[in-house]
Amino acid sequence: MTFGEPARPATQPTPAAAARRLRDSTATEDGATALAMRAIVKRFGAFTALDGVDFSCRVGEVHALVGENGAGKSTLMKVLTGAYQADGGEIELFGQRVSFGHPLDAQRAGISVIHQEFNLLPHRTVAQNIFLGREPHHFGILDERLLRQRVLQLLADLHVDHFLDPSTLVGELSVAQQQMVEIAKAMSFEARVVVMDEPTAALAAPEVEVLFGLIRKLTERGVTVVYISHRFREIFAIADRVTVLKDGVLVGTREREGLTSGELVRMMVGRDLADYYPERAKPEEIGDEVIAVRSGSNDVLHDIDMHVRAGEVLGVAGLQGAGRTELAQALFGVKPFTSGEVWLNGKQVHFRSPRDAVRRRMGFITEDRKSEGLALRQPIRDNVVLSFRAMQPLLARLGRDGSHGHPSVAELTRSVDVRAAGLYQEAQFLSGGNQQKVVLAKWLATAEDVLIFDEPTRGIDVNGKAAIHRLIREAAREGMAVLMISSELLEVIGMSDRIIVMREGTIAGELEAGASEAEIMALATHGLDPLEPEARAAAVPDEAVAVKPGARP
Repeated sequence: MTFGEPARPATQPTPAAAARRLRDSTATEDGATALAMRAIVKRFGAFTALDGVDFSCRVGEVHALVGENGAGKSTLMKVLTGAYQADGGEIELFGQRVSFGHPLDAQRAGISVIHQEFNLLPHRTVAQNIFLGREPHHFGILDERLLRQRVLQLLADLHVDHFLDPSTLVGELSVAQQQMVEIAKAMSFEARVVVMDEPTAALAAPEVEVLFGLIRKLTERGVTVVYISHRFREIFAIADRVTVLKDGVLVGTREREGLTSGELVRMMVGRDLADYYPERAKPEEIGDEVIAVRSGSNDVLHDIDMHVRAGEVLGVAGLQGAGRTELAQALFGVKPFTSGEVWLNGKQVHFRSPRDAVRRRMGFITEDRKSEGLALRQPIRDNVVLSFRAMQPLLARLGRDGSHGHPSVAELTRSVDVRAAGLYQEAQFLSGGNQQKVVLAKWLATAEDVLIFDEPTRGIDVNGKAAIHRLIREAAREGMAVLMISSELLEVIGMSDRIIVMREGTIAGELEAGASEAEIMALATHGLDPLEPEARAAAVPDEAVAVKPGARP
């Protein structure tokens, strides 16, 4: 069936019957075409979101779908699953023409989507979430024993039964375990095509390896995985092929083997990124100590000793749960230190709340910009002046009413290069990169001494990352002390003038600029001396995608 024809003629089988026929299809040999989307067109009014896009996947492969924010990746997947109806083109699933009118039809046919934000009920158990609405009943009464048996069998088939207990509440699980529940739920529908949208956004390195192992088990069973990610390292580690979209147009599909990170960048952004990471600060550009902690502790952190100097970017690395975010929160007064000392510009300070930190000219760009950094339904202008308005009583006492010594909203948004229709565009309609720029502009309105970045480029495409990196470095060059937390080791290495590595709530060690991934991971996982051979063997850097500051990727 091509788009534009009636959705389901009288002779066409029902979605349930069509789903059974598709699941019983014999075209399941490795290498056979599982999914083919041809000449897909999708318009929203006068805007063309997809312009004749072709996309196909083989049985049992991991096919990475990449591109900048707004390239059309999500739109293409929504067309595939029936969330959007295409304006042209056709879809074949295991050799049969399909056109889904609703995501439930696609799910019945064996297509499941695992979104970046999980669709789980925290107050229900693992078993209840996996078979939600499909629980086995006996004479109208829930058969809990049979439900548990089915879930245990499913988890065993996926080799994750040692990670999950069917009776555990989902709200008590880690992010990685919740993702396993989502995958198990997808497989409970007998999924043969699984779409994963930024699946590692909230995972630490060891959890990513667990996910990769699970993906390999799925592909060994003939499941096709569409893997959407901005992280090059993951693409090169897990994908068999890579398809790049740009501005709603297919740039090309390449076998991952033989593809370089530089070629992939050029396909995504249409040009070389001459300076993937900005040049680090020169020794003479780094000034005096701005903020320091001495023997700082609270219920999570222990004996923290650190400092950041003016003009310096201090990178913070470590595994998830090591205390990186807690360090930022303690410095900013969200969860203050309960013992030890904090010094700011040579004076001892006591931050009982974020308001105290804001009044001391500090800014905190949190890892969750949508829930903690922005008022999504408010325009850009109102978001930018949030922190400034919070400080107005203090500014008035100091004789600074905002008309003197403070840039306008327009100047701030221009300084960080926010791309938007205007200052009254709601923040929810901006790309991830532009949302992050608005958060940065908000803090630049008031912060003068310290800026803290927690996962500054999470969920942002490669071009947006380069822009955020440039802005971080510019803030340091203007004399700010910058603390940057990141789960991406290449980002920590590329951006930092010094690196501290956290483990179990304390600082495991400090490294100079240009430290290797092996050295960072040795401190993060084993606490070994990074100069020892055992430590260097603890983690092997991915030379295929490693990028040095100022070098071409």
